[in-house]
Amino acid sequence: MTSIVSTPQAQAAGIALSICEYIAADDKRRMRSFLKVKRLKIRNIFPEIKCNGENLLEFAATKGSVETGSLMISKLPKSVVSENLPLIQHGSQPLIDAANARVSG
Repeated sequence: MTSIVSTPQAQAAGIALSICEYIAADDKRRMRSFLKVKRLKIRNIFPEIKCNGENLLEFAATKGSVETGSLMISKLPKSVVSENLPLIQHGSQPLIDAANARVSG
């Protein structure tokens, strides 16, 4: 009889990898579903997860992921979006517009 012990660190790495993959693929539906199943909130995981050394918003901007980027912008506090505005300025215009609307609205 064998048992598999899953460490929290290994689970965290798997969660981060999945989130990064959904952002890279701009798959908003699967990302929302994954977060719901795992009972995670974007505002809680945002400071901890990096994709290719970038935070989630910057990674979405780099990949041109408008759907997942807009989802994150709508779920993050305005102050966090405001802090990350300079990082996403090189991204797609709809993402920049969504971030500016969130900060000013």
